[in-house]
Amino acid sequence: MIKFAYMINRVGGMTLEEFVDYHRNHHAPLFASIPEARRYVKKYTVSHPVPADGYPSPGYDGLTEIWFETWADHDAFFGSKNYKELLNPDESKFIDLDSVVVMVTEEKVVI
Repeated sequence: MIKFAYMINRVGGMTLEEFVDYHRNHHAPLFASIPEARRYVKKYTVSHPVPADGYPSPGYDGLTEIWFETWADHDAFFGSKNYKELLNPDESKFIDLDSVVVMVTEEKVVI
């Protein structure tokens, strides 16, 4: 399993509440609506910081995880017409694309 963790920040002029609402209630359903998501994506999550006393302030406004079984699935998803014409243009409406940090991982279960 290949996992992608995208650390994201909101575009300028957008409040955190607006960002979270857009991410959860517009972009995530749009993502889930395309056939390629159901075909190639094994897991898709959106997460946002919550208050946590004793921990540092979050460095990002959100985290998106996308899991694929293979690199071929990754390539098919991101190369699809629906991704290129629907999802990719929507990302710039709420994500500061210049600040995105991506980590590509493979999970090793310890416990």
